[in-house]
Amino acid sequence: MTASVASDAASSSPPRRGLIRRLYDWVLSWADSRHGLTALAVISFAESSFFPIPPDVLQIALSVAKPKLSYLYAAVSAVASVAGGVAGWAIGWGLWHLVSSFFFGYVPGFSHEKFEYVESLYKNNAFASIFAAAFTPIPYKIFTIAAGVFSVPLGTLVIASALGRSARFFLVATVMRLFGAQAKALLDRYLELATFVLGALLIGGFLAIRWLMPAH
Repeated sequence: MTASVASDAASSSPPRRGLIRRLYDWVLSWADSRHGLTALAVISFAESSFFPIPPDVLQIALSVAKPKLSYLYAAVSAVASVAGGVAGWAIGWGLWHLVSSFFFGYVPGFSHEKFEYVESLYKNNAFASIFAAAFTPIPYKIFTIAAGVFSVPLGTLVIASALGRSARFFLVATVMRLFGAQAKALLDRYLELATFVLGALLIGGFLAIRWLMPAH
């Protein structure tokens, strides 16, 4: 899943990388604004369908300034992100024939090959695939829109997303709450690795439970 879906950053053109850097800096600029919490909600919502910068960036910056509010920032990120996932599902379900060319042409991470790969994942285990995308740095937006395109039940998307997004954002919040500003450098360096490892362990646990439980 990782190699097939998360390879867009390595293949991006220099102009696109420059745009991503400017967007990253713009997201960070909200940490010093009195509208930082609102910006976090909007970015969390938008990242679930088209925006390329993950909300963790702003969540971490806000938590550095106010560690005691770390769990509030995590809750806002999780709720807004799942709501954005529902919006992504709706785009895939009802508007994809109108907007697919825009996503494939302009939104980082989208390609016909990746969509076909996600479809194969959904045929195998849609819940685990969405959970993995929600928890790890795999582009979640591809999975939310593809869920609508390939008729994954909305309930599956919401439950898997709620579990995965909450686990991710509250993991960040816990680290920030415990270690404050000292945690920022560690999260900047190791967040992707940590979420990949934990995501693999959690999915492995789900599959093991399913395998061990007797069929009815």
